[in-house]
Amino acid sequence: MNEKWPERPVIYEINTWVWLHDLSSKYNSMITLGSVPSQEWDVIAALGVDAVWFIGVWECSPAGIGITNENAGLQEDFHRALSDYAPADNVGSGYCVRNYVVDRHLGGPEGLTLARQMLAQRGLRLILDFVPNHVATDHPWVFEHPEYFVQGTLDDLNKSPAEFFDAGGSVIANGRDPYFPPWRDVAQLNPFGPSLRHAITETLITIADQCDGVRCDMAMLLINSIFKRTWGNRISETPSAEYWSELIKAAHLKYPHMLFIAEAYWDLESDLLQLGFDYCYDKQLYDLLVHENLQRVLQHLSTGLDYQERLLRFIENHDEPRAAATFSLEKERAAAVILMTIPGAKLIYEGQLEGRKVRPPVFLARRPIEPIDTDLQSFYHQLLGIVKQAHLLAGEWQLCERSGWPDNISYMHLLSWCWSQNESCYLVVVNYSDTQSQARIHLPWNNIAGKTWNLIDVVNEDIFQRDGNEMHQAGLFVDLPAWGFHFLRFDTIV
Repeated sequence: MNEKWPERPVIYEINTWVWLHDLSSKYNSMITLGSVPSQEWDVIAALGVDAVWFIGVWECSPAGIGITNENAGLQEDFHRALSDYAPADNVGSGYCVRNYVVDRHLGGPEGLTLARQMLAQRGLRLILDFVPNHVATDHPWVFEHPEYFVQGTLDDLNKSPAEFFDAGGSVIANGRDPYFPPWRDVAQLNPFGPSLRHAITETLITIADQCDGVRCDMAMLLINSIFKRTWGNRISETPSAEYWSELIKAAHLKYPHMLFIAEAYWDLESDLLQLGFDYCYDKQLYDLLVHENLQRVLQHLSTGLDYQERLLRFIENHDEPRAAATFSLEKERAAAVILMTIPGAKLIYEGQLEGRKVRPPVFLARRPIEPIDTDLQSFYHQLLGIVKQAHLLAGEWQLCERSGWPDNISYMHLLSWCWSQNESCYLVVVNYSDTQSQARIHLPWNNIAGKTWNLIDVVNEDIFQRDGNEMHQAGLFVDLPAWGFHFLRFDTIV
């Protein structure tokens, strides 16, 4: 589907191994990407999402599996997620890539091709992972091209065996984030080497041949200044060109509409967007919603719209705890309304809609059986449908001012914004607190005076009749319970 992406896409993330395992159990037959029943693709399409992101599709690393089987901390996580965990459940991390070829257990390249066709027939795009910082310690490059990696010495290996490994006579550094110990199952690529940049560009093109977008793991690690700070004198002089600028430009020469998403932390989102990424993770908003820092949420949403439009919003993903395990039910609903009605791209993780609470580590091929929260599932389906039907993803968004009274400052618990497109107008008000709160919401529209309006809550179907002159002069009065919200459509009566 080599065409321009829609504005503010909604992306549905799927843990491929786990999803196919569940489908295999459901149909009592081995299901791969190439044999997923058509009705299962229909279920995804019915959500109203724009793309599916399959994680963990690339060829598993036997060396990586062996290393993680000896890691006591990871083994503890595995047993925590699966009470009946067995070593066969560990299929290796999708971020410890042995080869950028779809694992044969998942259906191989042919299976992915069929899956992409099924998605495209339903108007859905496909996103896959690109892991730029490292590869598995048994990746062919480790032995065929040691010059692609950050090198060490025998002395390094002897002094720091948890940071380096021997690869047929070459000493290679394990991959790392500068703030944490090295990852023992991966080898650190050296993006400052011109030979690596050429090879990784070719690899990226082969990935782009198979999908419509890539999510780039830990993208900020490859910014020149960050990489230099991490590896210091173990690497050559800093190249004049940025790694991401070169790679994204090369990919766009062949696939001009290829979407690039950066997993980003450390307030480096703007840097990565300037280097060519379409979207960056909005981890800041996630943390603020978890910790209920409402004033900073408001400050965050007050930044320039051109910046906000390029953030990927989420309240869970495969790296974060499940939303149902993090938020109360009422708080999750409020957070979901915020997520789905602000600018930027949206990320929904498979299992989120059903209220799953166990986040399986990315190494595992299955997850525990959990009951479906049918009320939460119905709410999410309704919310996704309303946003799609209302065309909010293509409208104009504005924050709304709110005010209170000298003896009542509970308005500070409320967030509010509005959407408009042609004749359609919507207002969202969320009480993101555990206290009943009131406010006057000041609407930015100039055409509300002199008319009477029906304000229809499109979630619960309540109807409020309000005078346009009062709303224009004093603002719309709202009174919301803890974690309550209004999602109002404005219809004129007179």
